[in-house]
Amino acid sequence: MKAMSWRSPFVLLISCLLLPPLGLALLWMRPAGVIKKLLGTLAIGAIAVVHLVLLFGLRMEMAGSGIRPMFTFRNLEKHYRRIEQSRALQAAPPALAAAEPAPEPTPEVAAAKPATVSYWTDFRGPLRDGHYRQGEILTSWPSSGLERIWKQPVGGGYASFAIGEGRAYTIEQRRDKEFIAAYDLKTGLELWTHSYPASFQESMGGDGPRATPTYHEGLVYALGATGEFRVLDATTGAVKWSKNILSDNQAENIQWGMAAAPLIVEEKVIVQPGGSAGKSVVAYDKLTGRRIWGSLDDKQAYTSPIIVHLAGKRQILTVTAQRAVGLAIEDGRLLWEYPWVTEYDVNASQPVVVDESRFILSAGYGHGASLVEIASSGGAFTARSVWQNHRMKNRFNSSVLHQGHIYGLDEGIFACMRVSDGALKWKSGRYGYGQTLLASGHIVVLTESGELALVKPDPEKHLELARFQAIEGKTWNVPAIDSGYLLVRNTSDMACFRIGR
Repeated sequence: MKAMSWRSPFVLLISCLLLPPLGLALLWMRPAGVIKKLLGTLAIGAIAVVHLVLLFGLRMEMAGSGIRPMFTFRNLEKHYRRIEQSRALQAAPPALAAAEPAPEPTPEVAAAKPATVSYWTDFRGPLRDGHYRQGEILTSWPSSGLERIWKQPVGGGYASFAIGEGRAYTIEQRRDKEFIAAYDLKTGLELWTHSYPASFQESMGGDGPRATPTYHEGLVYALGATGEFRVLDATTGAVKWSKNILSDNQAENIQWGMAAAPLIVEEKVIVQPGGSAGKSVVAYDKLTGRRIWGSLDDKQAYTSPIIVHLAGKRQILTVTAQRAVGLAIEDGRLLWEYPWVTEYDVNASQPVVVDESRFILSAGYGHGASLVEIASSGGAFTARSVWQNHRMKNRFNSSVLHQGHIYGLDEGIFACMRVSDGALKWKSGRYGYGQTLLASGHIVVLTESGELALVKPDPEKHLELARFQAIEGKTWNVPAIDSGYLLVRNTSDMACFRIGR
């Protein structure tokens, strides 16, 4: 039988299907025209991409710019199995756990006794301003980075952590369910989970839940990307009450999913479904789920409500898709409004309160920032712009305030802006679309690529003191600090570092 030639079309086809690089080499060794070879190269390239996706888990997600793609090799099914194996090992009896290969690195075997003080209970800290005030942090980091206490896989999504009584709470996507999970702060051990069918998928931003849970007086308040709202016992994970805030308020989900962290104020929990006819911002009884009031008709955005004192009144400050508003805590009454319309309705940066009458708004996509002043006269409130410019364009990250200056990521580049007049002091340091926290007069930056950096705030120049790789992959999640422990996560991994002195 005559041997089949390497120039045979059949050999070429099999090579392209099984080993595209070999097929490409054989193609260009064939006596064919350049046009045919170029067309064949495109076809082989497409086959190679299919190989990378199906066999090696190639995934393409967009960076925070919305322009640059980020390629990763991550097989979701393999990742979910990795999570399940990690949690099964944690739950295994000591003898069995010792016999099995441990994940890298292994969390400590026994959970630490819960702390008696609950500090970082909210999104971006107790005042939702990104400022850690519980203690002093290390401001001189080793060249290798902070001491890592534990690291392990986590489900998808962009939520941060709320921390209460020594437990860290977050919400994750695992296959076709959202998981609310409690972890021991000091060991990373999974203490309990509560799951339900929900899967939010979005090609630009990425899949999974967005809103950070809130811890309050022994309960965890967690909102999923599709509007599923669960109030759970913080110790056991048992459900106290639940509802879907979208269907309950005849509201449609927004493009990038429900992202606002629930806010506890007095006997109420505030959520933002974005329904019409007074159902855009809603207050439920925090213990029973009974509706207390509803307010506004606005389409919602992606900011979380905060409690502020402005113009002599304690009130709720939030930013919808069209405006910043102040709402009365007792009945949701609109106190004042300030127009704030951005491209694609992406209001996703938290307002930065400057003092008892002023706060700064910021938005990306070329929008910029504004210093807003609230005044009152005869019981009526007004809002006016002190200045507005195209500086400090926070897209879905938020700035921090330090000694009369705002420090934050202006479309991915670190910048300093003077509060009094909005003057840009400097713009330097590329961290991508990461996140910032303020602690001990220093700024902790978690970059878009998973690095941790320490920056000394200085209105005259950019001073980066340290930087190291903390976790791998696209990282948009806000870090959290409690009791000297720094928690970071993204859509695949979570880690804890010792940052306290």
